[in-house]
Amino acid sequence: MSFKAAAIQMRSGVDPVRNAANMERLVRTAAAEGAVYVQTPEMTGAIQKDRQALRAQLRDDDGDIIVATAARLARELGIHVHVGSTAIARPDGKIANRGFLFAPDGSRICSYDKIHMFDVDLDNGESWRESAAYEPGEVARIAELPLAKFGFAICYDVRFPQLFRAEALAGAEVLTVPAAFTRQTGEAHWEILLRARAIENGAFVIAAAQGGVHEDGRETFGHSIIIDPWGRVLAIAGGTGEEIIFAEIDTSLVAAARGKIPNLRNAREFGLDTVVPLKPAGGEAA
Repeated sequence: MSFKAAAIQMRSGVDPVRNAANMERLVRTAAAEGAVYVQTPEMTGAIQKDRQALRAQLRDDDGDIIVATAARLARELGIHVHVGSTAIARPDGKIANRGFLFAPDGSRICSYDKIHMFDVDLDNGESWRESAAYEPGEVARIAELPLAKFGFAICYDVRFPQLFRAEALAGAEVLTVPAAFTRQTGEAHWEILLRARAIENGAFVIAAAQGGVHEDGRETFGHSIIIDPWGRVLAIAGGTGEEIIFAEIDTSLVAAARGKIPNLRNAREFGLDTVVPLKPAGGEAA
C-alpha cells in the first residue's frame, strides 16, 4: 500500500478559534495537494502557558472546536485527519493532552492521551511541569487503517523507546509523533531521536511540529519531519512558522527493512546482574 501523507507545521496562538481556522486552511491545502492522511502538531488548539486562561477555554471532546473542525474536514475532503493533540477537559476535572484520528467519513477512529509528562529542568533555566496541569494517559494505541497500521505517541513520548517497540511488535508500520519540542531540546535531540525510533523499529515516522515564537512567549523548534524505515529523511520543514511537508508512504518498505534487519524477531528476554567488587577487610583494593 502506498499513500501520500502530509505533516502540518503550525505556530498555534492562545485563541482556539483562530487556531482552528488556521488548521482548516492548512488541511485543505494539504488535501488539495493529494494527501490522504494529514497530521497536525501537538497542542493544535492552543499554546497557552497561563493555566487559568487555558482552563477557561477548555471543552470536552464533543464541545471542542478543533475536534469538530477536524471531523468536518475529514468528512468533506474524504481523508484521514490526525489532530496531533489538543487540551481536553476530562470528566474528572483534569486535563488531557489528547490526539484524535478521524476517518474519511468524519467518524472518530480513536483518541490517544499522552503517556509521558514533560517534567524537566533545562540548562538555560527553562523548567516545565506538564504533570501539574495534565493527567497522563495509560494506554498505547494502534489504529489499523486501510492505509497502514498507525501507532500513536506525542512529543516527550519519543524519549521512551519501549512505547514504540511495543507498537511495532503489535504490527505498527507508521509511528506518529506530533510535537511541540522546545528549541533547546529540539536543537540537541529532535531529529536523532526520531530517526532512531524509525531505524530500531523498521517503521515510518511522521512528526508534525509547532515552530517559532508563540503568543505566550514559548519558542518551539519546528522542523516537522517524515522518515522512512531505513532512517532516511523524506521531508523536513524549517524551524519557524507554518509549513506543510509531504511524503509517499510505501508500506512495502517496512517489510523490506524488517526483513533485512529482523531485530523485532531477534529480541530475547534477559536478566540483569549488578556486580560490586569486593574490598578486603582493611579497605584497600586487592
